[in-house]
Amino acid sequence: MKRFFRTIMICRIALLGAATVVTPLARAEEVPEEDPEIIVNGRAIDLIGITNAGSSGVVGYGDFDLRPILRTGEMLETIPGLIATQHSGEGKANQYFLRGFNLDHGTDFATFVDGVPANMRSHGHGQGYTDVNFIIPELVERIDYRKGPYHADVGDFSAAGTAAFKTWDRLPAPIAALTVGQFGYVRAVAAGSVELGKGALLAGGSATFDNGPWTLDSNLRHYAGLVKYTQGSGDNRWSLQAGGYDGRWNATDQVPERAIANGLIDRFGFIDPDLGGKSTRLWLSADGQLGGTRFNAYAVDSKFNLTSNFTYFLDDPVDGDQFQQVDRRQLYGGALSHSWVLAPALTLKLGGDIRFDDIGAVGLYRSVAGVQSRAVREDRVKQFSVGGFAEAEYALTPRLRAIAGLRFDHFGYDVSSSIPINSGTGTQDIVSPKVALAWRAAQRVELYANYGSGFHSNDARGAAIRIDPNTLDPADPVDLLVRARGAEFGARVASGAFNATLVGFWLGLDSELLFVGDGGTTEPNAASRRFGAEFAGFWQPSDALVVDLSAAWTNARFRGVAAGEDRIPGAVPFVLAGGVTRHLTEALATTVRLRHLGNAPLIEDNSVSSDATTLVNLGGYYTWGKLRLGIDIYNLFDAKVPDISYFYASRLPGESADGVEDRHIHPAEPRQVRATIRVAF
Repeated sequence: MKRFFRTIMICRIALLGAATVVTPLARAEEVPEEDPEIIVNGRAIDLIGITNAGSSGVVGYGDFDLRPILRTGEMLETIPGLIATQHSGEGKANQYFLRGFNLDHGTDFATFVDGVPANMRSHGHGQGYTDVNFIIPELVERIDYRKGPYHADVGDFSAAGTAAFKTWDRLPAPIAALTVGQFGYVRAVAAGSVELGKGALLAGGSATFDNGPWTLDSNLRHYAGLVKYTQGSGDNRWSLQAGGYDGRWNATDQVPERAIANGLIDRFGFIDPDLGGKSTRLWLSADGQLGGTRFNAYAVDSKFNLTSNFTYFLDDPVDGDQFQQVDRRQLYGGALSHSWVLAPALTLKLGGDIRFDDIGAVGLYRSVAGVQSRAVREDRVKQFSVGGFAEAEYALTPRLRAIAGLRFDHFGYDVSSSIPINSGTGTQDIVSPKVALAWRAAQRVELYANYGSGFHSNDARGAAIRIDPNTLDPADPVDLLVRARGAEFGARVASGAFNATLVGFWLGLDSELLFVGDGGTTEPNAASRRFGAEFAGFWQPSDALVVDLSAAWTNARFRGVAAGEDRIPGAVPFVLAGGVTRHLTEALATTVRLRHLGNAPLIEDNSVSSDATTLVNLGGYYTWGKLRLGIDIYNLFDAKVPDISYFYASRLPGESADGVEDRHIHPAEPRQVRATIRVAF
């Protein structure tokens, strides 16, 4: 803790600069798109009288423009209280933390890109798997975020929160940029838009290469592209887009601390040299708004292959415990909604969505030296859902608004397994009510009260399972849908240059049962509850200075479990992030940012916990006409801390057959420098 506060003091003294403006939120559909200055510059938006919760907000392109971003997933760290980490190769989806959830790769956090869901149901690696590496950051206009299950227009995976990426329809100017850095890092991006017919055609692409600081070169190769055609603007627009992404990498997974301590490997070393993966994504989509009607439709083709080894020689002392996970699917769906103003004080919104996952292959295999040796289980899954909602907003008085919503979802699945008894079909329905009050207590102050019920879906293979594919012992199936209930009280202050929100929340889940892709079976966990508080603030005392700060504290416990055995592993109790951006001259801007992830229990009795992680990033940006030179320094003080930690048993060569219980860590990357030259034509 002393080190943490000492780092804060060093940062405050080291530089009056830092980055993005984290603007407290509104719903995407309520943010005025026609004001480009708000979006481009990331200024604080006055959301009083617009949004329905204190925990909602929007961040604009300016929030990313002057910010050191080590990896694409860190764009989500502009959402107050959210942390994105990595425990494997950079081509893999990040691991996310929010509101006391170790969200794994997205189980209770719904993510959309231009209306297309990024979360994957019944995925080979993990339920709700959310890989955002296909996003080109320079093409993101804004992110609209909402927390809690209080919003009727979103269903699956949204218990903890929702993020909606919106890409540019028209870029302010064509750009080309090249970034080079230590450890073989090279990234090139080019994008632009031109008027075509009655609309605008936008096209962009990026290529990234990186070996990383690891003893085993990660040999990362990322390619992403997007083409988008748009006609109209504001509430009368439509767009069509096509995109593609391909990623390949070697991986250094988390390693046991004892291997580092006894000198078997160094901090950035590896145990198994044959780990890594490849991932591709192709998509077509359309979205738009015609007056009060909003719509979107999409088709996605996704392929994924990952080789991992977490326990080394614990289960198989001869060939090792290496395994592969495979996922091949097509995803189709869309959404439609319409809003009516029925009276000066009353608006009504009705809508629905449909989704179909055609998973041609989802499998778990044992492997040796990266080559499959035998199948643990292979499945084909067809999973569909249809949802509908109604939401009404009524102004009880000129200062008091009431919002009520109701959502219905129907899910179904058909699992065809290589183990016939684990095949099966089923359906489940769920109804989710939502209510909210928003009271404008003063001209610049609004108070909120929210309650809502939501859910996340479980892996369909867990709903159909009858025997454990590893032991062939009987296994209990799980419910397809898991209910969540949440409530919060919030306050928002918007006073010229100062915006702030303060929220207290409670969230309960009926269970945290998960299908474990690493084992091909279900992992039983008890019901849970979380309560906590969040603060987000933005201050711009002058055009030359911007300060932002967010902090979140959460108490997370299993319910119905004996005291002292009720900690939720990986539930981080405290998160802090903030920064300062200083424009020293019209041409020169500096940025310093701090990100702190508190220590968390790694097992239920809290006898083992993770170490806290505090990182500081520094950036400097000089603009000369259409040319900009940027220097980003990541992990400025070269903190030797974990990016993420786990506790479990593994076995290294020469150890006992039962293995050794130990903390396994993936270290934060060391201090490194990247330089970017960017031209805006």
